[in-house]
Amino acid sequence: MDAMIDVRHLTRRFGPVTAVNDVSFSVDRGEVLGFLGPNGAGKSTTMKVITGFLAPTSGTAVICGADIINAPIAAKRHIGYLPEGAPAYPDMTTLGFLRFIARIRGFSGADAERRIELAVNRTSLSGVLAQSIDTLSKGFKRRVGLAQALLHDPDVLILDEPTDGLDPNQKHEVRTLITELAPSKAIIISTHILEEVDAVCTRAIIVAQGRLLADGTPMQLEARSRHHNAVRLAISGEAPDAATALLRLPGVQSVEPVNDAEGAGLMIFPREGHAIVSEVTDLVRTAGWPIAGMRVERGRLDDVFRAITAPAA
Repeated sequence: MDAMIDVRHLTRRFGPVTAVNDVSFSVDRGEVLGFLGPNGAGKSTTMKVITGFLAPTSGTAVICGADIINAPIAAKRHIGYLPEGAPAYPDMTTLGFLRFIARIRGFSGADAERRIELAVNRTSLSGVLAQSIDTLSKGFKRRVGLAQALLHDPDVLILDEPTDGLDPNQKHEVRTLITELAPSKAIIISTHILEEVDAVCTRAIIVAQGRLLADGTPMQLEARSRHHNAVRLAISGEAPDAATALLRLPGVQSVEPVNDAEGAGLMIFPREGHAIVSEVTDLVRTAGWPIAGMRVERGRLDDVFRAITAPAA
């Protein structure tokens, strides 16, 4: 099956600055792609080029078979776009703005009202329909932006920081909505919130300085973390030589003390490619250490993010 979003060697320069540097990727129906990177990595610029808001310096994006350069109107019909900052006309009411967007999209009469009602219900905006947009909180403005992106039931959703400014309950509602919409659409979410990747994304891309540096499922990326297959061990009594004994195990790379919200313990890091839980369990049993808890870490996306995007010293 052809990809619904096909980004081909996309480059965008602003004078001497290269914001997006030869980026290529594709997104199929049913995929929710997390677009990750530090501030200034080129995430928003990439989205603006994909949606036709900015012209590329070179390369292109093909949306549901339509090239954003050669067939921009056809491509944009398939796109729902929530841009950075959710710009809207501040003197319009929420309802007036959504009716304006419906007209731009070519809807009128009962069809337009039905689409507006569905978008309002999906984004929980019924209580602010009569308010002017400039009186809304940042969170409600964001939800108005999301509603306009959903109004025409697009095949492709491009969402730049969709939960920015939302409270925890609102974030949960938006993430649930994205999950519900995902099977019938191709979705890209730009975010700096790593928990969002775990919550809604089936795949993630990491970019820095305009370049694509990693692409994989959240589980594949987490497997690149030094915490992948590490064992956290909490000892409830005396075991003075525990760290030394653990370091003698063939699969153990290092042992570090930890003391955080979970309490004190040891983090036992494996050598690359090793699963050490059996070795640690056997040692604990043989040594007779009093254990308060033990768990295997699956890996941490923040480890991988920092390792990939941190500037060289």
